[in-house]
Amino acid sequence: MNDYSITKITHDVNGNPRRVIHFLAFITDEDRYKNGTASHYQPDIGQLYEIALKKARKLGGKKFHNKQFGGGIVFQAYSDDDVYELVARATKTA
Repeated sequence: MNDYSITKITHDVNGNPRRVIHFLAFITDEDRYKNGTASHYQPDIGQLYEIALKKARKLGGKKFHNKQFGGGIVFQAYSDDDVYELVARATKTA
């Protein structure tokens, strides 16, 4: 379904489980082509990150600030399947 792995991280202050997925899981080919040049296919990574954050925030995702996991988006989720479902909804593949 999705080639991106999910990393379980420490619970939040209320004890809710959290999981992190790389922001590129939210980027579709359409996003890449809209923000890159057709001849070079080199989209700006900063623009793609903002697109991914915008999609994830609509579903409860937040930017994950951590040196061990650059470019991560964190969700409060009880299972990996929950996060994959959110990614599918955001990219409209479900």
